[in-house]
Parts: sequence; structure tokens; C-alpha cells
Amino acid sequence: MSAQNQPDETQEASLAAKGRLVSIVIVSTMVLWLLSLWLGPKLGLPGRYAFLFDFAALAGLFWALMVSLQIRRARKAARGNE
Repeated sequence: MSAQNQPDETQEASLAAKGRLVSIVIVSTMVLWLLSLWLGPKLGLPGRYAFLFDFAALAGLFWALMVSLQIRRARKAARGNE
């Protein structure tokens, strides 16, 4: 019986690792974005760099959203197979 649960356990461990990666990306994106918005004017960077930082943050958060949806689909599919 444990051999039958083995693929489910490895899949769940893989999904948990993806979830941790998503959380790290979200936190680091927000910290770097806030830091760039605070540090940019202090360094005298032009306003166009603020847009660059904003778009980079949006890209990171969009990636996190897509991976989160993949995780949700995989877990829903695994529950449907049981």
C-alpha cells in the first residue's frame, strides 16, 4: 500500500517545494520593489527607472500567480483521481 502512495507523496512534496519557491519569489519581489522605490530618488535616478522596477515587479508577481495556478490545478487533479 505504501508503494501505491509513493507517487502521490513525491508529487505532493514537489508541489510543496513549488509553493515555497512561489512564496520566496513573492516576498523577495516585494522587498526589492519597495527598496528600489525608496532608494531610486536617493540615488537621483530618473523617473523612467521607476517604471522599469514596476514592470520587473509585475513580471515576478505574474510568474508567481501562474505557478500558483499550476499548483492548484495539480492538487485538484490529484484529488479527482482518488
